[in-house]
Amino acid sequence: MLPRPEESPTVPLWPVAGEACGLSRNGAYDAARRGEIPTIRLGRKIVVPTAALRRLLQLDEPATSTSAPAA
Repeated sequence: MLPRPEESPTVPLWPVAGEACGLSRNGAYDAARRGEIPTIRLGRKIVVPTAALRRLLQLDEPATSTSAPAA
């Protein structure tokens, strides 16, 4: 179970994000390298934004724009 973004803004690429996507350790790092899993690098550590991962897995609604529609 993935935490809500309010509880944990980021999660580790492995094991949390990788296992949530059904990937092995190598598969998770390969997917991140290809840009299939959004990541943030903090020094040598690679983390995944929780909100983006939840949207990728369709656990949450897509982000909507708060601007007024064009006339």
